[in-house]
Amino acid sequence: MCGILGVFGFAEPVDVIRPRVLRYSKMLRHRGPDWNGIHCSHSAILAHERLAIVGLNSGAQPITDKEQRIFLSVNGEIYNHLAIRAQLEKDFPGIEEDYMTDSDCEVLIHLYRKKGPDFLRETRINGMFAFVLYDERADRIVAGRDHAGMIPLYQGNGRDGSLWFASEMKAIQEECEPFEVFPPGHYFVGSKGPAGYSGLRIPFMSEAWFSGSDPIPGTKWDAATFRDQLTAAVERHLMTEVPFGVLLSGGLDSSLVAAITNRLIRASGNRDLLRSFCIGLAGSPDLAAAQKVADFLGTRHYSFEYTIQEGLDALSDVIYHLETYDVTTIRASTPMFLMARKIKATGVKMVLSGEGSDEVFAGYLYFHKAPNREELHRESVRKLRELHQYDCLRANKAMMAWGVEARVPFLDRDFLEYAMSLDPAEKLSGNRIEKHLVRQSFDVQGDPYLPEEVLWRQKEQFSDGVGYGWIDSLKAQADRQITDLQMQFAASRFPIHPPTSKEAYLYREIFEHHFPSPFAAKTVPYGPSIACSSPAAIAWDASFQNNADPSGRAIHGVHQQAYRHQEFGKESI
Repeated sequence: MCGILGVFGFAEPVDVIRPRVLRYSKMLRHRGPDWNGIHCSHSAILAHERLAIVGLNSGAQPITDKEQRIFLSVNGEIYNHLAIRAQLEKDFPGIEEDYMTDSDCEVLIHLYRKKGPDFLRETRINGMFAFVLYDERADRIVAGRDHAGMIPLYQGNGRDGSLWFASEMKAIQEECEPFEVFPPGHYFVGSKGPAGYSGLRIPFMSEAWFSGSDPIPGTKWDAATFRDQLTAAVERHLMTEVPFGVLLSGGLDSSLVAAITNRLIRASGNRDLLRSFCIGLAGSPDLAAAQKVADFLGTRHYSFEYTIQEGLDALSDVIYHLETYDVTTIRASTPMFLMARKIKATGVKMVLSGEGSDEVFAGYLYFHKAPNREELHRESVRKLRELHQYDCLRANKAMMAWGVEARVPFLDRDFLEYAMSLDPAEKLSGNRIEKHLVRQSFDVQGDPYLPEEVLWRQKEQFSDGVGYGWIDSLKAQADRQITDLQMQFAASRFPIHPPTSKEAYLYREIFEHHFPSPFAAKTVPYGPSIACSSPAAIAWDASFQNNADPSGRAIHGVHQQAYRHQEFGKESI
């Protein structure tokens, strides 16, 4: 994992703009503290801040080809790089002599050389990535972002007509108007014209679910096939040359990732204990459940406690690193941000995490109210397409604030295609616990993956599971800091996406301090939500209409610790 920055078509001489680009690149150094590199030409600069995970000794970037014609700055991992490399060697004998590094990402250069700028459409790449490639001879730019948006990427237009790409918007906001989020599952091809560099963004995903207009899938669920598919996804994500671990909240998804990882390590003959990490307030549900799983699996477990004051003190830093004012993202990101710092102190540079499962398998508690299989599937697609602005953003930026890479096997491209082909009727809860098919797949008699009480534990959103007092304290802090008069004029103060609660107002104030541009405000998603639903799903149940709180406790009659009385923006327990 790394930080990347690309600038094209600048008006100033390269020796004038280079120091500024280095300063902006340094703003991304938390993402890549191990080394940095830069390539400059008369009209292009590529900068890179490296976190070394694979190809430790020869993976410095920007990567170039033998002729030093093509330059690549990339953030991420290509899990099927060996298969791609083998196919290239079969199709183009002798190409193996052209490789310059051991980096998994170098295959992108050779795919471009042999297949042209549309190589993302012509080759199925399974990985998490964002990249910018510059062909100096053709004066062509190619940029791309993975299928789920696990890796962030922003694009902007400089005031001098230049074109900018960066891992985080903090690196381009001083130079660009406008700038925006680069969409997942797309690539950009551009070249220089009379008005500077411009081009087109093109979708590369061929999977039916990605379009959102596919017929409702009908593949029947099979427990053994499900186990095999998820195990293969986890195994692909273990590509690393550095110490790694797993995030273990004690919920179903992170616990399954930990259990599968533990089995794969033991099967490989590795005697090292898997490291697992959890954080919460003293006495929180997650800390207790995670310890049960760690004891069951025999991991080297690190259980971190934080105080409410430590969380409140970190809010400004969290919003700066996350680049969002979304309420549920900030609630969940704060403990994750604190945990990442402690993980880094143990020497671990990569962790596996459980994001994505709730979107794919209807795990959020509001899915209990899904009226039918068709609407459940459509909501799942909506959630997956938006995930890059929520949990993917949180998992990446909260961890990378301290130089720790988070990988998410549930969003593995091959596994995701399989999971989204399943008949959504299998995902309907009915009178059963949410994600029943996931739990049933790993309820193996005589060879248990997890303790039964964890395998069948009710869904807790991360911001709830770290301790119910955390969300309540955030709301109390906002009540102390934000007045009723400020709320009365919130729409005047923040005409773009005006906050609808004091908690949202507090986050928005902090965000605007760090990111004052109106284009920054537009990068953040906006709309009502209950228990992490999309705005569309609020229509599922009458009780959702005036109860738009993203906590899982907002779902009456489902969450075991549901709010007993709640008004919009106010509750008593």
